[in-house]
Amino acid sequence: MNILTEIIYWASLLVVVYTYLGYGLLMAVLARRVSGKTVRLLSDHELMPVTIIIPAYNEAAVLGSKIRNTLELGYPSHLLQVLVVTDGSTDGSDAIAGAFPQVELLHSPERLGKAMAINKAMELARNPYVMITDANAMLNPEGLKWLVSHYADADVGGVSGEKRVLAEGDDSTSGAGEGLYWKYESFLKKNDAIVNTLVGAAGEMFSFRRELFSPLEPDTILDDFVLSLRICEQGYRVAYEPRAWATEGGSVSIREEQKRKIRIAAGGFQAMSRLKSLYNVRKHPLLAFQYISHRVLRWTLTPLCLFLFVLVNIVLVVQDGGDWYRFTLLVQVLFYSAAVIGWLGARINTKWPLVFIPYYFLFMNWSVLAGWLKYRRGGQSAQWEKAGRGIS
Repeated sequence: MNILTEIIYWASLLVVVYTYLGYGLLMAVLARRVSGKTVRLLSDHELMPVTIIIPAYNEAAVLGSKIRNTLELGYPSHLLQVLVVTDGSTDGSDAIAGAFPQVELLHSPERLGKAMAINKAMELARNPYVMITDANAMLNPEGLKWLVSHYADADVGGVSGEKRVLAEGDDSTSGAGEGLYWKYESFLKKNDAIVNTLVGAAGEMFSFRRELFSPLEPDTILDDFVLSLRICEQGYRVAYEPRAWATEGGSVSIREEQKRKIRIAAGGFQAMSRLKSLYNVRKHPLLAFQYISHRVLRWTLTPLCLFLFVLVNIVLVVQDGGDWYRFTLLVQVLFYSAAVIGWLGARINTKWPLVFIPYYFLFMNWSVLAGWLKYRRGGQSAQWEKAGRGIS
């Protein structure tokens, strides 16, 4: 039996298990040993001025509801500036936003993408704290107050709320899959923030100190991810506040979810090429550990290890390596067979419980590969599109 084959087998297995189970368990254990800082909800007379930025491209179906939701957050109106950017919209989104006297509308017929929309709005942001929120995400009434309350800690440079996905129905494979993924992500984010900092905020509800903002490159794909980690690069923490949440509908079909996942993966590879200082373990020891464990491995090495694990497992069984290798190959055959059945269900937008998790796991890792190919070919545009999602 080839010793190199065994090394590849065990290394691949360890990387996959660590990425999806080990890191989360480790951070959960560390979080229990850390005395987290208590955040007190500020009273109205203690609140600070905030600018809310809502980028909206062809969001006429939800924009009116979004603006009303924003104005009903219970935040003192004299402390609030609301900027709505509708650049490139052709569905009347600008007219809807313009109908609200409390809103400052920024509109241009030219469509340059979300990063440029944020840059444009930041030039007009008057207040020391800023929150960016998606047009299709509805916020809970006291959410903004909870976000702002974290800034009593001078080490906090940004605060992310929690993303909650509403599936359109019990059989909605895409919505259910996205919801399951975000429950897992919320668990990781909560523990990451307790131990040190988030390594990537949720763009549905993300606030930060205005002074820490630096303009995004026009072709930036994952603006929330890059913006939050650049705040970390400056030595600040990004906190997580689950008492502030944003709800949005899940993708209306698995095809829409696939398009979104591929875009995120392509944006992840772009971000990794630009956030090189985060690999500096000497400068950012704990941040680098979190970044590599939570993000880099998931987007790079782990999908490759999944593929290698199957190949070397087959080789070891052919070489009669022993019962353990036969057992793990059988488990993989059953797992991927279940994923194929789950894929057949997804084709008709139906969730079959026993095969759903294997399918969605494989779906996410395939999307990473597709995203890498799209990034390498330069085929992923920074211009954001109105996603095919349910109404929250």
